[in-house]
Amino acid sequence: MAVTFRKSIRILPGVRLNRNRRSWSLTLGKGKGPRRTFGSRGRRSTSMNLPGPFGYRRTTTSRSRRGGR
Repeated sequence: MAVTFRKSIRILPGVRLNRNRRSWSLTLGKGKGPRRTFGSRGRRSTSMNLPGPFGYRRTTTSRSRRGGR
């Protein structure tokens, strides 16, 4: 079994700083409304819980400015 590291710190109500072994992310929003997540590797995500077994998630990844894909 692999050993993982993940830590989530609440900075303010509705603002969390998430840290793992390789990167960090900042999450804005509370449980009932939409949430925006901004990662240190250029990933941005919008998610929202819908009633029942449904959920909504949209993820975008920005391209590197150094010419990478």
